[in-house]
Amino acid sequence: MESLRVKDYMNVRPVTFSADASLSVALDKLLTSKQTGGPVVDESKKVIGFLSEQDMIHTLLKVGYYCQDTHLVGDSMRKDVLTVAPNDSILELAQQMVKEKPKLYPVVDEGILIGIITRREVLNAISTHLGACFKNPL
Repeated sequence: MESLRVKDYMNVRPVTFSADASLSVALDKLLTSKQTGGPVVDESKKVIGFLSEQDMIHTLLKVGYYCQDTHLVGDSMRKDVLTVAPNDSILELAQQMVKEKPKLYPVVDEGILIGIITRREVLNAISTHLGACFKNPL
């Protein structure tokens, strides 16, 4: 299972956000995508933050009271983003997911976003490998 790599299971078309987008537009994108969050990228696709459902709920509860759409993604995003590289091991990522909170990790190559990987995709990779093991026992 050591040969399983992030690049083989990542989503190469994730929903992303720009820091200057309104929170209402980001909410629509997030709900339509069914992702639990997404990377915030600049014009060159460099990851500059991350916006999660939890971050949005926190901010939307505050602004919803006044019914004003004045907040931007940049106001709510987290700047401390945990990322993975395309050649990282699925097993090592799974072990990290047990310890860390994120359910979704941006996949970056030299700081540039190339995809995302979620817990579900990690489970899929492990399931695929286990299925092969059961069919071909040692």
